Amino acid sequence: MSFWKEKTLAQLSETEWESLCDGCGKCCLNKLIDDDTEELYYTNAACQLLDRHDCRCTHYESRFRHVPQCTRVTADNIGELTWLPDSCAYKRLHEGRALPSWHPLLTGSQEAMHAAGMSVQGKVVCESTVKDIEDHIVLWPLKDID
Repeated sequence: MSFWKEKTLAQLSETEWESLCDGCGKCCLNKLIDDDTEELYYTNAACQLLDRHDCRCTHYESRFRHVPQCTRVTADNIGELTWLPDSCAYKRLHEGRALPSWHPLLTGSQEAMHAAGMSVQGKVVCESTVKDIEDHIVLWPLKDID
């Protein structure tokens, strides 16, 4: 069943909501906002809790204890989270767009997402190893393909 086509984000069960996450890890990247222009920049510096191979949080259920500034993505705040990448399933559905062809709900695994280069797999460093975050600005998280 394509529940994401039949329900609004607010109507999804917790299990359905969680399954929408493609596990790309892009939301776990540190981002910078230019104070003058308010332009958003992604870095390749990932949260210390991100498993850089699996692209999943190693302490998802208790992440707020470990990283208090982590943001919970909800149906209520999705429209305000301008830092989410355009490839994010939550953002795409909120904007009335379809899931991308590489999404795990369509392919049955994360392998198509990794193969399409849509995850952080093999592209990130742990934020704790970064000295000058500005030296880690990258463009690849902006990629959005169907």
